[in-house]
Amino acid sequence: MTTPILFQQIETTLKSLDFTTISSERKEILQPLVDFIQSKVTDKKEIRLNLICTHNSRRSHLSQVWAQTAATYYNIPNVFCYSGGTEATAMFPMAAKTLEKAGFQIQTIAEGTNPIYAIKYATNTHPIIGFSKTYDDAFNPQSEFAAIMTCSQADGGCPFIAGAEKRIPITYEDPKAFDNTPQQAAKYEERSLQIATEMSYVFSQVKL
Repeated sequence: MTTPILFQQIETTLKSLDFTTISSERKEILQPLVDFIQSKVTDKKEIRLNLICTHNSRRSHLSQVWAQTAATYYNIPNVFCYSGGTEATAMFPMAAKTLEKAGFQIQTIAEGTNPIYAIKYATNTHPIIGFSKTYDDAFNPQSEFAAIMTCSQADGGCPFIAGAEKRIPITYEDPKAFDNTPQQAAKYEERSLQIATEMSYVFSQVKL
């Protein structure tokens, strides 16, 4: 199976990520996700990850996109990444802009209060479809998936995720705190890079 060719800027970023910036405490938090993916790879089963935060507007989308991209980069087969929230709002425009700046090709395929984006990271892969939805939306898997809780509010407020085989809290600080400030773009990029580093680390640990 040939590996899809990632866009050059994205590949350069992934090559330059420094896993030594991830603390040992943080690696312990990431380990259950490594174990879940490894068990599926070993059993030659599909790997479904649903990245969840409260509004499915920022962190869950960044996590979904970088996880899917990292899976491709590390040649881990049959990985399908989704995202959702405890409520649906809209993918925040700054999240899309941050990904675009990182080298993703983003096309708006439907306008409106909850726009739908096609997000491409490689020449011949199906684009990731980005829009805000609840975690149990019909668009997402209904069973045999890992629920990755990317924010503490969703983790605390959502004790039960129907259909999830495993629930794994991997929470991130919300860049929303810096909206409408001069640091906004830099803080979104910082969070995006942290997520890219951690998701890449996770897939780099999986043995084929």
